[in-house]
Amino acid sequence: MIRLARPDDLPALIDVEREAGALFRDVGMTAIADDDPGSVAELAEYQSDGRAWVSVDDADRPVAYLVAEVVDGCAHIEQVSVRPSHARRGIGRALIETLAEWARPRGLTALTLTTFAAVPWNAPYYERLGFRVVPEAETGPGLRSIRRAEAARGLDAWPRVALIRPL
Repeated sequence: MIRLARPDDLPALIDVEREAGALFRDVGMTAIADDDPGSVAELAEYQSDGRAWVSVDDADRPVAYLVAEVVDGCAHIEQVSVRPSHARRGIGRALIETLAEWARPRGLTALTLTTFAAVPWNAPYYERLGFRVVPEAETGPGLRSIRRAEAARGLDAWPRVALIRPL
């Protein structure tokens, strides 16, 4: 089941992020696996604004989440993470479709995100969901700003791309 995140869900989302991030160790991206998963306070901004969704298990515990922003007139996926124990069940796809349903009545024209180009569960996965690489010439100012901030954090040590899926 997918629902809006509640304040009491937020600590569990940090755990989801840590577990999901640990998979990067398997592809030689230890710095990403060890990256700071963020804070409850950061997640609370998304949650209080109604831009944080969770997928929960039968006991109503979060097993995945998605947080989004509005960037360049699009619903931008800031983060989507699934516990490895719940991967490959369509949960990430369902969260993305939930965001699409949220975005349409708000007049947002597309979904966007930034991700690693060569990690199998990153860009190749999103391309299977209908996303395509945004050419640099078509990148809006908000998405360019996100990419600059990512580069400043060292994320460009591995190839990254911005992706878009029209709604």
